[in-house]
Amino acid sequence: MTHPFKRLVLPALLASFAVHANAASDSAALVQPMTEYKLYVIDEVHELVNDTRAFTQAVENGDIAKAKSLYAPARIHYERIEPVAELFADLDASMDAREDDYEKGVNDPNFSGFHRIEYALWAQNSTQGMDKFAQQLMSDTQELESRLTNLAFPPSNVVDGSAALIEEVAATKISGEEDRYSHTDLWDFQANIDGAKKIVDLLREPLQAEHAQFLAKIDRNFQRVDTILAKYREGDGFQSYEALSTQDRKALQGPITVLAEELSQMRGMFGLN
Repeated sequence: MTHPFKRLVLPALLASFAVHANAASDSAALVQPMTEYKLYVIDEVHELVNDTRAFTQAVENGDIAKAKSLYAPARIHYERIEPVAELFADLDASMDAREDDYEKGVNDPNFSGFHRIEYALWAQNSTQGMDKFAQQLMSDTQELESRLTNLAFPPSNVVDGSAALIEEVAATKISGEEDRYSHTDLWDFQANIDGAKKIVDLLREPLQAEHAQFLAKIDRNFQRVDTILAKYREGDGFQSYEALSTQDRKALQGPITVLAEELSQMRGMFGLN
């Protein structure tokens, strides 16, 4: 179903992206991909709102099992669009910070968002005291949708975002620190890969025209990572990250690191350095 925002904002997007793309780069080839990426983000953040609503309602209802089952599916929408979601540092900190970001860790009153609730669900097997965090997360998610809908994305952030998504997996997430209580890390990994791949797909035409060999190499490496992740699929999602051995994690880290290094070259290819 076409999201209603598309009908409302598409004409304005075309005009605004023309200005932003021309200001940031000589490449007119970026205008249409940036417009299409904005529509992709609108769809994803709309799904994020819907799924976060179901997740937070389960938390407020004290339904631990249901809340656990809805945690990872809600987060994938955030992880796919993380490069632009992170443009709003206040919301990113409120929604997606980890306990390490706070002096008092899990006991810090400012620690909130997905990972604060994740700690309660898995480490404490409880929803006690989580109502306020659930309500704040829902409010933050709706605010994110509002801000992203009204934002013209800088092309450099989008093009860089494909590499940034993969670099974060390779640099920190591979250790399991992101979803350290639920061990749903593989859901996040796949969402990051999907988000990076979407950006490449939207840039496929100009890349094919000017950098065909590079694009073919990128496609092969995406396929390689997807094939590795597919080994750990379980039903509609993934098995616990705890089930992966150190060797398994290293086997995943290598191809992800290579992919991140290659994607980082795209900024220069589009004259965004």
